[in-house]
Amino acid sequence: MRGRGSVAIDLSVDERGFLEAQLRRHKAARSLSDRCRIVLRCADGLNSKEVAAELGHSEHTVGKWRRRFAEHRIEGLSDEYRAGRPRTVSDAQVAAVITRTLETTPKDATHWSIRSMASVTGLSHTTIRRIWTAFGLQPHRSETFKLSTDPLFVDKVQDIVGLYMAPPNRAIVLCVDEKSQIQALDREQPVLPMAPGVAERRTHTYIRHGTTSLFAALDIATGAVIGKCYKRHRATEFLDFLKRIDTAMPPERDVHLVMDNYATHKTPKIKAWLARRPHWHVHFTPTSASWINQVERWFAELTRKQLLRGVHRSTAELEADINAFIEAHNENPRPYRWVKSADEILAAVKRFCQKTMTRTSDSGD
Repeated sequence: MRGRGSVAIDLSVDERGFLEAQLRRHKAARSLSDRCRIVLRCADGLNSKEVAAELGHSEHTVGKWRRRFAEHRIEGLSDEYRAGRPRTVSDAQVAAVITRTLETTPKDATHWSIRSMASVTGLSHTTIRRIWTAFGLQPHRSETFKLSTDPLFVDKVQDIVGLYMAPPNRAIVLCVDEKSQIQALDREQPVLPMAPGVAERRTHTYIRHGTTSLFAALDIATGAVIGKCYKRHRATEFLDFLKRIDTAMPPERDVHLVMDNYATHKTPKIKAWLARRPHWHVHFTPTSASWINQVERWFAELTRKQLLRGVHRSTAELEADINAFIEAHNENPRPYRWVKSADEILAAVKRFCQKTMTRTSDSGD
């Protein structure tokens, strides 16, 4: 039954089970399933010519995998190692590109580009791209940072993060802040609406129609927001906003306010008003650390969804849209989930400072 030169294939129970299982797998590689099918048909007593005609392969291919399986069994069905094309870029060249990227700048720019680095090193721009990608180098990107210099930074972080992650029993925690100088902007020409294949278009020039300031308080437990717009953002307006919060709070509940160190938050009138309410407790954020105030996250959402592309011909229109956004938000509020503990935050700041000092000292040398 076997053709001349065909190698007999006898399968054990385990081998046949493995080969048949590969044929049933939906994610098995096509090449592997073809080889398993060839071996199974050879084991059924067909010669290479008959298997080739049945499965649509060449007789040479069937004979190759028949011999490979007879010699190496299941391991023989895997592809053999291929050396591939020899490397044309040495380790020394790669190290030179990395060193030049990290420690130097071009004569006519503040940072390297792929093509400027390629012209200096004599390598192709695709090679430079692969090297930068492999080592996570992105010279075109730049980020900003600002570390808080507050002497009580550690204590304030522990205090506020503790409120977020383990608020006092039956207490209300509110993150309070103002988004000042929100501009009512109108475009000089009508906005062109979106169309299939065409994005919404607007002129880059605009007309100012005044500003408004939004005071907002975010309840971290429910995600609900109390907000009100004012023409100015003085201590008078802030006191009026605190009174608005007071009317919305249950009288028997403690209220914890998280807010920044803005001067209008610390005037004698504000301090006196808070002193008359012993169930109100104020927690000031560290200086230059607005990220710890959760209402800033809500301000970012307001900007992205409503203000960034909004067109307003008056402050009244602007305030109406802001109030409508607050009402829509409060219909289905969702609290933000704070996941970083104070210890994790402080450890991250410590690592950043140590890494920055190391880099600064190395560049100074």
